[in-house]
Amino acid sequence: SQGIIERDETPMEKEIARLHRVDFEFSDIFYFCRKGFEAIVEDEVTQRFSSEELVSWNLLTRTNVNFHYISLRLTVVWVIGVVVRYCFLLPLRFTLAAIGITSMIVGTTMVGQLPNSSVKNYLSEVVHLTCSRILVRALSGTIHYHNKENKPQKGGICVANHTSPIDAIILTNDGCYAMVGQVHGGLMGVIQRATVKACPHVWFERSEVKDRHLVTKRLREHVADKSKLPILIFPEGTCINNTSVMMFKKGSFEIGGTIYPVAIKYDPQFGDAFWNSSKYNIVSYLLRIMTSWAIVCNVWYMPPMVRKEGEDAVQFANRVRSAIAHQGGLTELPWDGGLKRAKVKDTFKEEQQKNYSKMLVRKGSIG
Repeated sequence: SQGIIERDETPMEKEIARLHRVDFEFSDIFYFCRKGFEAIVEDEVTQRFSSEELVSWNLLTRTNVNFHYISLRLTVVWVIGVVVRYCFLLPLRFTLAAIGITSMIVGTTMVGQLPNSSVKNYLSEVVHLTCSRILVRALSGTIHYHNKENKPQKGGICVANHTSPIDAIILTNDGCYAMVGQVHGGLMGVIQRATVKACPHVWFERSEVKDRHLVTKRLREHVADKSKLPILIFPEGTCINNTSVMMFKKGSFEIGGTIYPVAIKYDPQFGDAFWNSSKYNIVSYLLRIMTSWAIVCNVWYMPPMVRKEGEDAVQFANRVRSAIAHQGGLTELPWDGGLKRAKVKDTFKEEQQKNYSKMLVRKGSIG
């Protein structure tokens, strides 16, 4: 364990079974007390919503809490790095980003005026790929794609772990997808309205997002058309710091069709791609990554997966999540990423209480 405490990962069933008791005794609460103290000392959930701690300093932000002193020589190197990153790299990257965004808006708007045809689809893919590659250059992106024979196919659903808003650009740099997301305002809204004219992206109004059945219906209609681009979905629903994969929402796995898992792993030594949306707004975040050394990551295309007979959506989602976590070398956690902004749901507490009561009933019947 790399944490500050060594945890006992024994499940509650085995832990309580060691006591060899039939009825409840007050000493049984020691198990829950210990788990509570472990969570207080080192919460394994909330630490996933802050930047990954590095073993050594990368001359960017402090990501090693044990590193307190900087020598004069290292300070000089850091100052030179600041000059290079802010005075040379930032203006160049900003220029490329402006060119990429402008080209995306103008190009998709022009293509959107064409009648639906194979020519329009071809031109749309050219515009999306070209502009995405310009934007990747604006981040000094170095991306290694593995197992390209497993790339998502039309009519399928691509699901990936989520670290940053640039995940979509990282994937679109190597192929086109139909994005799924909520309608935004501002510059993001302008881009959404322009791109949807040329490509069958699926944007939802806030009122529609609350209607899960309506969302599922629209996605099923998209998947049913095998001529449309694969849908790109991030089932975690929020950004995690690229050290773990949290619970996948089951909605993406109720649609049907083939799932194409993709694992994305960033190298934090060159730049922190994680977006801590609770701490930084989108402008501050983009400034941080555009003043980093580079964005380096590995992308693994994994063999397609389908829902097994007798497997429900939750089980299927967990199986896909496990495969992505294993491929990307990430820790698999059962927690909902919504804990980033909300408290633990009462239903989860009740589930633990039910599990414990079932154990007592089972023990009572045995005794």
